[in-house]
Amino acid sequence: MKVISYNLNKHRAAGELVALVETHEIDVLCLQECDSTDIPERIGGLLLADATQRNRLGLALYYRENTFRAEEVRAIGLKKSLHDYVLKPAEERMLGVRLRDIDHGRDVIVASFHAAPLTALNSLRRHQIRTALTELQNLGPGLPTLMVGDYNYPVFKENLGQKVRDQGYELTLSDTRTYTRYRFFKGHYDFATSMGFDIAHIKTLPQGQSDHLPILITAEVTPSRAGALG
Repeated sequence: MKVISYNLNKHRAAGELVALVETHEIDVLCLQECDSTDIPERIGGLLLADATQRNRLGLALYYRENTFRAEEVRAIGLKKSLHDYVLKPAEERMLGVRLRDIDHGRDVIVASFHAAPLTALNSLRRHQIRTALTELQNLGPGLPTLMVGDYNYPVFKENLGQKVRDQGYELTLSDTRTYTRYRFFKGHYDFATSMGFDIAHIKTLPQGQSDHLPILITAEVTPSRAGALG
């Protein structure tokens, strides 16, 4: 499964999506900071599973409709930062979808995630990540799960990685940094947490109109999990 995650920077990079989908022949597209009133139902061979409706800067998830079928969708709000209370950019910071792999007859969970900005504490972002991962299991306990997006977590990722492992997940970074706008805030902001997937690699793609660079995740269900699900 090939997945792209992209923070569109207030929808500025929306015009790049068709080329990204077609060039990389992806199966799932996870968006952050998109305008849900200005996104198409289809992008290339991908179909819109759902988009958040209560966000000024929303989330959306597309999937390849000849490979998957969307079984259930869940959007949730997470613990708010001061930024959320004052500027109200996002009521819902996680959008998860249970997808049925049509050919193999098994389900997986994929989610788009956007943590609170850098004005919040890392402890609040860890709370948001922990809650999001827990909520995803309500879509299907024990199913292979992949949550990608903008984690806004450029430093102390070792601590975050341990917290994620304590929940049974793995944290995987891309090959190069994903945010370059400000000199002192450059680093890995966009990455993946997963359970039941083997992540072959995560590649940072060239920068477009966004201050974030899109990332391309290549993953497959772990053999032991695939056998159990099959």
